[in-house]
Amino acid sequence: MTGTERLAALRARCAAPPAGDEAAAAAVTARQARLTKPPGSLGRLEALAAWMARWQGRALPRLERVQVLVFAGNHGVAARGVSPYPAAVTAQMVANFAAGGAAINQLAACAGARLRVVPLALETPTADMTEAPALAPEEFLDAVDSGAAAMDEEVDLLCLGEMGIGNTTAGAALAAALFGGGGDWAGRGTGLDEAGLARKRAVVEAALARHPEARTDPLEAARRLGGRELAAILGAALEARRRGVPVLLDGFVCTAAAAPLARLAPGGLDHALVAHCSAEAGHRRLVEALGQRPLLDLGMRLGEASGAALAVPLLRAALACHAGMATFAEAGVAEGAP
Repeated sequence: MTGTERLAALRARCAAPPAGDEAAAAAVTARQARLTKPPGSLGRLEALAAWMARWQGRALPRLERVQVLVFAGNHGVAARGVSPYPAAVTAQMVANFAAGGAAINQLAACAGARLRVVPLALETPTADMTEAPALAPEEFLDAVDSGAAAMDEEVDLLCLGEMGIGNTTAGAALAAALFGGGGDWAGRGTGLDEAGLARKRAVVEAALARHPEARTDPLEAARRLGGRELAAILGAALEARRRGVPVLLDGFVCTAAAAPLARLAPGGLDHALVAHCSAEAGHRRLVEALGQRPLLDLGMRLGEASGAALAVPLLRAALACHAGMATFAEAGVAEGAP
């Protein structure tokens, strides 16, 4: 298949995402109404159970196989001083993940999830997006395919995250292209001072000016302004939709990476929830633009799927209540009783 054919096939998949199983979601809602509690008293836990049912296609959802995928990539724009850390830190952190020493290792274990870290051509940073598209068409498509291929064969829930020095700059540029605005989407990332923040915002503005096509084409925005790890997140989220797997998105960069799916088709990201609101500037604004409400808000801004993994026990609690509580009839409790 040629690159043109591959891109056309990707567009077609993005434009026609499979629908959720509304019958499964309705069955959850009907059971919730019979459980020994006042109607709606478990709040969002009830909605979460129905959301899992809708996107797993099961009236009784399960969380036996939870996977955390962290994609890592390097960015040419990092050479412009948009991060206080050098690009070499990306590979160093990947080694730390492999050794079990990062926060995501601990949080994935707490969540009962299998962690997989996927480095993507760390020795070959993307092009500087202020000078050229971050990725050539074939590079972009290969990264999308890598994301799809990284999923386990059997998955009940997928948590997505990333690692890459300079990628909050890419995320800010992508968010601006998709939802309007400019350098105001950029925040301090891993700890920029005022001069660094001003430099980062100028870089975002320069990238947007260099790539006007990104304002009108979400896939071109992802290719020209993103990176390999962002493209892989898009590919994994799209594959999860095809396979009937609900998704938890991590912070700002991860949400921006998946956001083109919401722009390419109505409801294109309905199978994915934003797990937490990052402290990174722009994330709350991005979440609101997507019409979502984060599950958690703990002031975190680490990345590496940490917020997504942290939300898994919340989904387990929602499922435990849904599956384990007795109905009024089973408990011998009169319906409507306090």
